[in-house]
Amino acid sequence: MPSLQIVILLIVFFAVLATAYIVMNALVPGVAQKRLQKVMGGEKLIQNVDEESPAWIQKIVKIAGPLARLSLPEEDWQESPIRLRFINAGYRNKNAPLIYFAAKTLLALTLPGFYLLAKGLGAFEADFVPTLATVLALAAAGYYLPNAILSRLVFVRQRELFENFPDAIDLMTVCVEAGLGLDAAIGRVGEEMAITSPVTSEEFRLVGLELRAGASREQALRNLALRTGLEDIDSLVAMLIQADRFGTSIAESLRVHSEGLRTKRRLIAEEKAAKLAVKLLFPLIFTIFPSMLLVLLGPAFLSIYRTLLPALGGQ
Repeated sequence: MPSLQIVILLIVFFAVLATAYIVMNALVPGVAQKRLQKVMGGEKLIQNVDEESPAWIQKIVKIAGPLARLSLPEEDWQESPIRLRFINAGYRNKNAPLIYFAAKTLLALTLPGFYLLAKGLGAFEADFVPTLATVLALAAAGYYLPNAILSRLVFVRQRELFENFPDAIDLMTVCVEAGLGLDAAIGRVGEEMAITSPVTSEEFRLVGLELRAGASREQALRNLALRTGLEDIDSLVAMLIQADRFGTSIAESLRVHSEGLRTKRRLIAEEKAAKLAVKLLFPLIFTIFPSMLLVLLGPAFLSIYRTLLPALGGQ
């Protein structure tokens, strides 16, 4: 039997084995399922299921548990930077990491499987090495695709926070100068920013909830900086903590920090505008400029072809 057929049979065998295990894990009732998860080392995964979620979400999480275990880090991933990345992206549900790791495993297995089925089993004998390289490349792409999606979600959320935070600080400054305390000003900003920026409003609402729940102001502000992951918000939190600790004017500190954020945002916009000419150079050269040459010089070339070339040929 050719070596390629052996590899294909092994892939099919493990795919069928994984599918049977997932179906059995989803259908085995109560006590037997817990015992099986305990034997397989997945008790922590089952405990992470949010009981307040809808039934279909719980079922998806239970099915995704075995898949997530295949790509789950061996160390305590709940304390790892990947957990912080989910918080920065705005996903605070405990089921989100399970679906994330399950998607990594599922994509790493299904993309090569679809390629093998699309290519056909009989067409592999002639090009074994290119096919194997393609399968490995698809498996790697499927494994790292959730990383790219998560990074994109974090970038979009942080950009929205960066663009709307100066307005929130200005509103907080107005509230503090009007006589409100810092805690009440934070809650008011969370209510007023709901229409303009729901992400910024959500972060301020969480700070207000932590303060009402009994957390110290310093701890609530540090949690805000940790959730957002932005350097500007981290500096704002440090400034508010120092102003609260030494008794300086919070309104003046907020005004100075807001002006600094606006200056930084304006400088970034000017930098992007300065780069625009260089970025437009390649589209102009490769797309617009040839079209202009064709339109402007095309009639001249046709006239030369119709008049000059026959005259030269006649001589």
